[in-house]
Amino acid sequence: VQLQAFGGGLVQAGGSLRLSCAASGRTFSHYAMGWFRQAPGKERELVAGINWSGSSTYYATSVNGRFTISRDNAKNTVYLQMNSLKAEDTAAYYCAAARGTWYAEDEYEYWGQGTQVTVSS
Repeated sequence: VQLQAFGGGLVQAGGSLRLSCAASGRTFSHYAMGWFRQAPGKERELVAGINWSGSSTYYATSVNGRFTISRDNAKNTVYLQMNSLKAEDTAAYYCAAARGTWYAEDEYEYWGQGTQVTVSS
């Protein structure tokens, strides 16, 4: 499956952004989807994951209550709505697909290119 993420940009602290990730190549609904981020000098982390149907989600503690992951299988797209953004949310954000669980980082095996999110304080 091929993934393409977009929607990043520069936003002030407290603002919102919505990232989108379009999938192609294989049946999108067969995959769990996730959003990862990586800031300079830091390890990549899974910030949100969603199962194939959208009925189950996972959030990292650092974003729980501020970020919402969702998917539209008819449009082969997964979204990450980011609210109340903080400077520490600044990172390159990547979407990824997994044939396994949506909450385990090492299950993800297909990756899109990153989209940069910069939050100014």
